[in-house]
This record gives sequence, structure tokens and C-alpha cells, in this order.
Amino acid sequence: TECSLQTPMFFFLSHLAFVDICYSSVTVPKMLLVLNQRISYSTCIMQMFFIIQTGCTEIFLLTAMAYDRYAAICKPLHYVETMNIPFCKLLVGGSWAIGFVHALINTFPVLKLVFCGPNTIRHFSCELPSLLALSCTETFVNAITFLITSSAVVLSSICVMLVSYTYIVSMVLKLNSAEAKRKTFSTCSSHLIVVILFYGTACFRYLRPNSASSVLLDELFPTQYSISTPMLNPIIYSLKTKEVKEAIKKLMGYKK
Repeated sequence: TECSLQTPMFFFLSHLAFVDICYSSVTVPKMLLVLNQRISYSTCIMQMFFIIQTGCTEIFLLTAMAYDRYAAICKPLHYVETMNIPFCKLLVGGSWAIGFVHALINTFPVLKLVFCGPNTIRHFSCELPSLLALSCTETFVNAITFLITSSAVVLSSICVMLVSYTYIVSMVLKLNSAEAKRKTFSTCSSHLIVVILFYGTACFRYLRPNSASSVLLDELFPTQYSISTPMLNPIIYSLKTKEVKEAIKKLMGYKK
């Protein structure tokens, strides 16, 4: 509602915060029910679907935010024209749509699996890799589908981010003033920290070898990316963005 925050960057940030709330809400309420650590088959499948959807949506929202920084720094004269409201809404809607399709593609093959053996998930939530480990039937198709779709999502996102920041860095290096370089980089630092937190924890979860699996890693570490990271994202932007800090002061009635 703050007039000074009605810009594309904060438009994306508000949707990022909403996605983080959705992502945590999918797992945390059930995780907190310590006395009843059971989950039905249908609820588990639904939880897996929404974990994949919100995770994929967040990836493309972060990608859109990287493009927004590129447009603001490298093409400032055309920024208002490029990042107009309809285009921003299209990017956000596209992020949700791709996340929905990505979740559907990976959920339908799971419905064909048979679970007849151990039913204890070594995880706080019904993530796809944890479910595949419990199946009594062959999961090769599921694993390949997840690998191909996730690789396409992650690689396309990383490529856009790398290209955007390559142009940003080259543009910043052309600036003569050290103060101008610092201010320009500061507008990207929050986004970079959020991206590193998100991808760092996700890579540690999905790309580590099976030999590195343990109770500590499989059950305790996931709280980092299911609770801590979504909670930290808005805080990081709030602490590192001058406009947000000023808006908070105004909201609290702070006067110099």
C-alpha cells in the first residue's frame, strides 16, 4: 500500500513473499503435529504436488527479478516502458503456470506406483525423491521425468540470470565513480543473497551422493529450505533495501 514501493521490483518481491508463505504452509503445519506423525496417501500426493509447484514458481520469480534488475541498470531510459504492469503480471502468471504444469507432469507418474513395503518417510514432508524410495515398483520413468523437467527449469533459469548479471557487471564496470558502482551493486545484492540461499540449499538436498545420506541430513537439514529460507527472504530485502526500511519507519510512526 506504500506509494513509494509501487515499482516492478517490489511487485515481484510481494509475490515472492506470497510464494514463500504458500511453500511453508504446505509442509510446516503438518510438520508441527509431533503427536500425529501420520499422513494419508492422498494428502501426501497433494503435498508433493504443491511442493513442486511452489518451488518451480519461486525459481521463475527469481528469474523475473533478475531480468528486472537488468532492465533497470542496463536500459534505464526504457525501464518504465519495458517493465510495465501488464508485462510484470504476465511474468508472474507465467511463473505460476509453469510451476503448475511442472507439478502435473511429475505427479501423474507417481499415481501409477505401488507402495507395499516400508511406509516410513525419512523426511519432514512428502518430497518426490523420498516417495520414490518407498515404491515397490520400478521408478526409472519417474526419476527420468523429474530429472529432465527439473533440469530444464533450473538450467533455463540459471541461463537467464547469468546473462542478466553478465550485462549488469559489464555495465557497472564502465561507471567511473566508485560510489555509483557501490549503489548499483547494492540494488542487486539482496536478490543475489536470496538466489544463493535458495539454490544452495536445494542443491545440497538433491545433488548430494547417496553415501552422504544420514538422519541429520535427511531429517534436520530440510528445515533450512522449508522454514528458514522462506522466512529469511523478505527479511533480507527489508534490511538491505532503503525504500523498505523507510516505509517501515513511516508505518511505525518513526520521526527523526
